[in-house]
Amino acid sequence: MSDQATPAPTEPVTATAQAPVTETASGAAATESGEPAGPSKSELKKRAKEAEKAKKAAERAAREEEEKRKREAAAAADSAAQNYGKLPMHQSQEKTDRKWLEFKEINESLVGKSVLFRARLHNMRPQGAKIVFLQLRQELQTLQGVLVATSNENDPHQISKQMLKYAQGIPTESFVIVEGVIKAAEVKSCTIQSFEIAIHKLFTAVEAVSLPFSIEDASRSEADFERAEKEGDVQFARVSLPTRLDNRSMDLRVPANQAIFRVQAGVGRLFRNHLDANGFIEIHSPKLQGAATESGASVFKVQYFNSTAFLAQSPQLAKQMAIVGDMKRVYEVGPVFRAEDSNTHRHLTEFVGLDLEMAITEHYHEVIDVLDSMLLAIFRGLKAEYAAEIEVINKQFPATEFKFLEKTLRLTFKEGMELLKAAGATNADGTPIGEMDDMSTENERLLGAIVLEKYGTDYFILDKFPSAIRPFYTMPDPANPAWSNSYDFFMRGEEILSGAQRIHDPAFLVHRIKELGMDPAGLQDYVDAFKLGAPPHGGGGIGLERVVMLFLKLGNIRRASLFPRDPKRIKP
Repeated sequence: MSDQATPAPTEPVTATAQAPVTETASGAAATESGEPAGPSKSELKKRAKEAEKAKKAAERAAREEEEKRKREAAAAADSAAQNYGKLPMHQSQEKTDRKWLEFKEINESLVGKSVLFRARLHNMRPQGAKIVFLQLRQELQTLQGVLVATSNENDPHQISKQMLKYAQGIPTESFVIVEGVIKAAEVKSCTIQSFEIAIHKLFTAVEAVSLPFSIEDASRSEADFERAEKEGDVQFARVSLPTRLDNRSMDLRVPANQAIFRVQAGVGRLFRNHLDANGFIEIHSPKLQGAATESGASVFKVQYFNSTAFLAQSPQLAKQMAIVGDMKRVYEVGPVFRAEDSNTHRHLTEFVGLDLEMAITEHYHEVIDVLDSMLLAIFRGLKAEYAAEIEVINKQFPATEFKFLEKTLRLTFKEGMELLKAAGATNADGTPIGEMDDMSTENERLLGAIVLEKYGTDYFILDKFPSAIRPFYTMPDPANPAWSNSYDFFMRGEEILSGAQRIHDPAFLVHRIKELGMDPAGLQDYVDAFKLGAPPHGGGGIGLERVVMLFLKLGNIRRASLFPRDPKRIKP
């Protein structure tokens, strides 16, 4: 018998039947018992497609990131980046001794030299992919600037494609700071036609936004519009006068307007210079007054603490009181206020008055002589010193040259009316004009046309007006009191100055006040000024804006007023 154990018998192995597999609503496989058995073929396909989609998205994002990195690297590598861009806001960060160029200084001596200046971007025009032309403006003058792309990265003045693109994106009317070299050139599109600047550096100092109109549109003449309408293939935007005045700061940039107000400044300067040279003293009278100086209907009333004051209609009373104070010859340049509801081409409710008053030695014609010599000095000075400005103005507002004689034409009022009668003039109601009638605005224009044709002058003087149509303070003619020692001056058929010898005797002044049916009590302060003893005197006043309008033939006085005030305009 063996000691080895006999192995136990084993149970037979039988195969277990596998339950059928079904697919759940989610697409996962499951047995009949509901137990999960792995994804189905359709699920595997769906998952594979989503994985491929995610892979492509990741690859695309990677490519975009790489392209962005390359762009940033390329921008960082722009060797011209230091030559252009937008500057931080100017806060007087530094003070240097750099020379800043004014366009009026450009001449042959600057050709080939580097310059630095600030100007407005007037216009921009690309030419192909490598050149950009800029029109740069300083006040009245424009200069062509040229940007040409270069490829030498070692050139400190390199102009890159990025710099060209930047230049094309600067808004017009922005202030730019430019450095470059002046070159001789033939340029027809700018006022400076013999030079241009090769730009090396271009920086935006102040950006302009939301422009109401373009300077180019606002600079066109009526002839430009007529030509465009005739040709039919060009459409220009017309900028109306109200739109201009609503946006006056923009409108003042127009070259013609720049020139107009230089001429206006010239009129004021020439007025002062002539009178200073002839023994006059400049005075400054108050514009707040306790009583109306002329017609009460045309005066502005203002609250003055617990009472009422009036804006001065003229400095006449102050001028006369200065004469009483032995100042002998005085003048003033200051605002004049008229509350007249006149909406015409030649009226403003506030204008600049050029007034003078002087003592008379023998005859009131001494005053006419001074006024005449003053106006002739202005006319001659404007023609001699402002020819360039007048040329700029005439491009937009074409006008016949203002004509005047070396010895001014002087007619009596009676002679003027006779000229009108001979021409068939009538009163406004159609009745024949009489020699003592007031002259209407239409007849003033007609007389101007007659005088221009007959005597060849736009400027003349009418003397000896009827007393009935002049103010109470006007001195009557000693030989015939129906006429007076008064006068008007005319330019292009419009009155620009009205003046007279004043009554300086207080008793006679009261007599004249009563004779005209007025109450002397209401003018007592005025009368009392002459009781201290006043010399014979006379004077006159002209409106600065009206002289400018008529000399340049602008057609509307608002063009000659910086910020006009009329019955319908009180701002800006």
